[in-house]
Amino acid sequence: MRVERAVDAYLRHVTVERGLSENTLGAYRRDLAVYAAWLDARGIGDTAEVTQETVAAFIADRAGQDPPPASSSLARMQSSVRGWHRFLVREEIELADPAARLRPPKAPRRLPKALTVAQVEALLDASGPAPAEAVPGEEIGLRDRALLELLYATGARVSEIVHLDVDDVAHGDVLRVRGKGSKERIVPVGSYAQAAVAAYLTRARPELSRRGRATPRLFLGARGAPLSRQSAWLVLQQAAERASLAAHVSPHTLRHSFATHLLQGGADVRVVQELLGHASVATTQIYTHVSVDALRDVYATSHPRAR
Repeated sequence: MRVERAVDAYLRHVTVERGLSENTLGAYRRDLAVYAAWLDARGIGDTAEVTQETVAAFIADRAGQDPPPASSSLARMQSSVRGWHRFLVREEIELADPAARLRPPKAPRRLPKALTVAQVEALLDASGPAPAEAVPGEEIGLRDRALLELLYATGARVSEIVHLDVDDVAHGDVLRVRGKGSKERIVPVGSYAQAAVAAYLTRARPELSRRGRATPRLFLGARGAPLSRQSAWLVLQQAAERASLAAHVSPHTLRHSFATHLLQGGADVRVVQELLGHASVATTQIYTHVSVDALRDVYATSHPRAR
């Protein structure tokens, strides 16, 4: 089968059968476009022409770029290539899998960066007015405050937050989140986020909704359209600048901070796993290392014979 047709068939398959998120599908699409272009540049236009040596040469070529790609990017590229070739064998398009022996690089274990509680409070205060302090004309500020309060209160991914509908927050003290693979989970919402969302819904969203077409989405842009991930990222960046936070702050920083602060407060790692929507507790356990580091610092500065 021609490479282009085979890639299209695989992307249709993962879209329909596996229920992957838009972000994951986009990554597969980009990775396989790079792979297909690389094959085409070497005169390989049919999937039957790809060998183990071909796959190995492609990965070596990607790893040898200057500057070299992050190990996580290379691992994702290998995963995309392996998944595509497995699909071709499973669908009996090809008899052999040239990527069967491909092994992903071992990614370095990086501890996520988390803000302190004081930094998070400064960030939230800089995002917009507190519900009790808002005055007419501050619709965008109320929206931004509700957005960031909800991100930190729930530890949800920014893509999960911007895709929320108004009905998802109908119960107030809990949030219904649709995560990766369309899996739903219920996450409690603290009183500060509840108050911020309630103020946004009653005093800001009606005005924003009036400016555009009707939509069930919770968070709206200035013209009434659903708020995008990029716009949510910009909201956070602007709040971080106003709060004079020197460290790089992303929506995932708030997710890391949520998990780290829960564990530091004594939460069980499996509870945090459920709240974050991690499929494996091993993914969540990386945050326990952050908490251990914090404990080590306290011990080193507090115990008379620590040093």
